[in-house]
Amino acid sequence: MEYYLGIDLGGTNIKAGVVDDAFHIIGRAKAKTGIPRPAEEVMDAMAECAKAAAADAGVPWEKIRRIGIGVPGTANEETGVVEYANNLLFENVPMRAYLQKKLNKEIDITNDANAAALGEVLAGAAKGASNAVAVTLGTGVGGGIVIDGKLFTGFHYGGAELGHMGIVLGGRKCTCGRRGCLEAYASATGLIRSTKEAMDAAPDSLMWELAAENGGNVSGRTAFLAADRGDTAAQSVVNAYIEQLGYGLASIINILAPEILVIGGGVSNEGENLLRPLVECVRPQLYIRTPEKQTRIVLATLGNDAGLIGAAFLNRAR
Repeated sequence: MEYYLGIDLGGTNIKAGVVDDAFHIIGRAKAKTGIPRPAEEVMDAMAECAKAAAADAGVPWEKIRRIGIGVPGTANEETGVVEYANNLLFENVPMRAYLQKKLNKEIDITNDANAAALGEVLAGAAKGASNAVAVTLGTGVGGGIVIDGKLFTGFHYGGAELGHMGIVLGGRKCTCGRRGCLEAYASATGLIRSTKEAMDAAPDSLMWELAAENGGNVSGRTAFLAADRGDTAAQSVVNAYIEQLGYGLASIINILAPEILVIGGGVSNEGENLLRPLVECVRPQLYIRTPEKQTRIVLATLGNDAGLIGAAFLNRAR
């Protein structure tokens, strides 16, 4: 049995997992990222988390073959430098060099959405696919592309930013600076914005009651829950969300024609209430009309483990 270690670096938490060669996570550890603080302190915490995961797995450190890291930003896979990660306040951080010296292991590094996509291809909803796309619907919209079993990261490792594909000319301002990005509409943040706008226009909507039950907070679930109980304003929010997301996914499929497109992230927890109408929305928009040749659209199955598994086996996707 061989053992690998994946680290998922987030703006709030650092997670580490020891993964065996059958893609099972056999040991875990977690720590607070603690932003804002110096990058060196964050990387020290990552090293401690990695050692703690190995201890939890009962695997001697010398038996860990390799370490992979998924980071929420632009990571140069050749140099191992995190060139920019706005949520971490990182700019040109030599992460691989620092941690290789500290941990005495070979280290691979990539964007966290790439790691999650690879995890789903290796052990999740896209297992066995040579060509797959993963779209993560969270605070933002992340994307990962696997072509012929290898991660596609584009020129200087800045590719696969699927959330920043334009879907509305002159539309909402996105955090990237553009207007009308898929992320501005299809992320949980975008869905919450649409929900709040609909609530303001419909003071009698059930969404107000559901938000009050949640301490006054509107979440990505508010519109879906209210729509499920027959609220027309909420159903309009859900319908618009499906149309906007579906428009973007259809374009991705028409460009890349993957075998499978995996949808993950918090919004995907709506399950069939999201997937069923989304597939119905996307199908008529596809250039390839032969049913057996069309991309399958499925929900992710690994949850937060996808990034750990994918990161651990990054070397296999190069």
